[in-house]
Amino acid sequence: MLEIPESYSLKKQLDESIKGRSITEVVVNASPHSFAWFFGDPNNYHERLVGKTVDSVVAYAAQLEIKADDMRILFSDGINVRLYYGNEKIPSKHQLLIRFDDNIYLICTVAMYGGLWVFKDGENDNPYYLIAKEKPTPLMDEFNLTYFMKLLESDKAKNLSSKAFLATEQRIPGLGNGVLQDILYNAHIHPKRKMNTLCQADLENLYFSVKATLSKMVEGGGRDTEKDIHGKNGGYKTILSKNTVGQPCKVCGSLIKKEAYLGGSIYYCDTCQPMCK
Repeated sequence: MLEIPESYSLKKQLDESIKGRSITEVVVNASPHSFAWFFGDPNNYHERLVGKTVDSVVAYAAQLEIKADDMRILFSDGINVRLYYGNEKIPSKHQLLIRFDDNIYLICTVAMYGGLWVFKDGENDNPYYLIAKEKPTPLMDEFNLTYFMKLLESDKAKNLSSKAFLATEQRIPGLGNGVLQDILYNAHIHPKRKMNTLCQADLENLYFSVKATLSKMVEGGGRDTEKDIHGKNGGYKTILSKNTVGQPCKVCGSLIKKEAYLGGSIYYCDTCQPMCK
């Protein structure tokens, strides 16, 4: 799933690979998916995109946008993006294929759900897209301690668990259930712990963990649980993930646990991340 580290890493790779290239063919829904979402009529994507040249690729939180003249190609967090070259076998199953000059193919598939939107600049009023463009990410200077503390001002936010606070309601766009595991581990906070039980030092520690952990994930080219445009796993080794569950914590030796919580899995070390202090 695309989260901040992956969108930033894919943006860099795509910039190097397709920037300046022209679109020569577009194929939509070669393998229909019930939860693949499109903008308008996807049958018009070929007509709208062919002949357009890629100006740049931009990461907006967990969304990836390709700017091609006056058109925009936007992928949401449930999209797998792969690049293939003319001498490679092109998969037959995909929800979106974009061919560029020199027979470079961008193949997009939907995992569980996801958006593959093609629209003219200014057409898309999707609130998730607009919020992702508007709000700063933790990688930006604008995301400072003052900004972070303002996110906690409402009584509702104070009563949330740390997982819910970080990863719901687009409070911090692009920070999802995947990256929050290591963020909370590094901050020594249990994912079920209520925000109103954290003291000022805990909150500051959480803020710095958000900034530092995400920066390391981006520097590593994304997490090792996710793949880049060439199908290779990211270089950041996750501390808490499907790759490490059941293994001993490298700090205390306790086994890393997994359980279902708030519609997804959480991973934690109950020694390093106590429910309360």
